[in-house]
Amino acid sequence: MPKEPIGPRLRALRQASGRTVASVAADAGLSVPYIANLENSRGNPTTSALSRLAAALGTELSIEFTAAGETTSTTTTPAPQSVVRLSRTRRFRETVRALAEASGQDPADVSGRLITAFSVIAEAMGREPGEADWWRVLDALLLVAEHPA
Repeated sequence: MPKEPIGPRLRALRQASGRTVASVAADAGLSVPYIANLENSRGNPTTSALSRLAAALGTELSIEFTAAGETTSTTTTPAPQSVVRLSRTRRFRETVRALAEASGQDPADVSGRLITAFSVIAEAMGREPGEADWWRVLDALLLVAEHPA
């Protein structure tokens, strides 16, 4: 049994990508009510449905079995609302595009990793930084990417 419901994580991934339930449903070939129910922690998705959702959201599905009492290092921290709002801005998309170009990576991958990293940072700080704080972090990352030491 998972330690946290999949619904909040699914919603955070969808919101962070700036997508609607309908657009994700269309890309995954699933119904809007089905995804809405999953996001509200109702229903039991199949691995096939989860794989289709992961692909539609530009992420990878990872399922892991561990021994009793064993922990994994994977975090499933939902994105803070400040990060979700930030990720919907044009400036964020432009910054992600610049970071992706500087590193030769796919912008969707960079965006997903940034959102995950910001979620971990907020959890480590024990509070949700504000938008201005996230911009300082993004500006520093862009400076390092474009002008390595």
